[in-house]
Amino acid sequence: MRIRVDIPRSHLDALDRLASERKVSRAALIREAVDELLSKERTETVRDAFGLWNGELNGLAFQRKLRHEW
Repeated sequence: MRIRVDIPRSHLDALDRLASERKVSRAALIREAVDELLSKERTETVRDAFGLWNGELNGLAFQRKLRHEW
C-alpha cells in the first residue's frame, strides 16, 4: 500500500545515502524502520504485561492470604 508522508529534506538525503551504501531502495529502509518500531512496541507491551505482578505474591500465596483474612 502506498502512503504519502512529509519528511524533511535532510532526512531524505540521509536515507538516500544509507540506501546507496546498503544497495537497497529508500522504501526498503523505511519498511525496515517501521518493522523495527512495531516489533519494539510489541516487545515492550508484552514485557510490561508480564511485569504487572513482578514482586507480588504468586497466585497460590495470594489465595492463601485472602482466605486467611476471611
